[in-house]
Amino acid sequence: MTQDALFAQLKHPNPHLRDRAMLEIFETRDETTVPHLMRALDDEDVVYRRAAVKALGMIGFDAVDPLVEALTKSENVTVRGSAAKALAQIALNYPEEPFPVEGLAGLRTGLQDDNPVVHIGSAMALGEIGEPALDILIESLQATDNIGLAVSIVNALASVGDRRSGEVLAALIEDESADAYVRETATSALSRIEFVRNNQPK
Repeated sequence: MTQDALFAQLKHPNPHLRDRAMLEIFETRDETTVPHLMRALDDEDVVYRRAAVKALGMIGFDAVDPLVEALTKSENVTVRGSAAKALAQIALNYPEEPFPVEGLAGLRTGLQDDNPVVHIGSAMALGEIGEPALDILIESLQATDNIGLAVSIVNALASVGDRRSGEVLAALIEDESADAYVRETATSALSRIEFVRNNQPK
């Protein structure tokens, strides 16, 4: 199947055919593949856009630089949000590999985005990256007065789930000057961390 035919298949209503096309795009990728997928990030077809995000996630670190460029510089909010989601997919697909510094810096910028789709997506990606992203998450949580962003960061800290995340959440719960909803979210996030920790195989 030609590259054009494979990209057309990413729009197919059948998810199995889309997944097969993604895999083939990944296996036959060349220098045109990432730019082609990047152009799909503002497509009106949501199915196509999501498939492009997943395909970029499969390609991995070769896609980080253009995704960071899109996340931090695009004027199109759909592109910025899709780029954050694709970076989260890369972290999900390559958990054993150290996440590129440029990617972390781009997601730090994404946390400051005014649009909730973008800052929530950036926080989720940092949560997937885990421990290397903790300093960014903690600093951003302490600096922000945006309640929506704070809630997203609290949930990302729950995804990281290590000792430091738990300590930050516990301190936030005790901080009476913090927003009540953020503290409530921190309480349930800390419960999730403790539940996971208590149910891990010994």
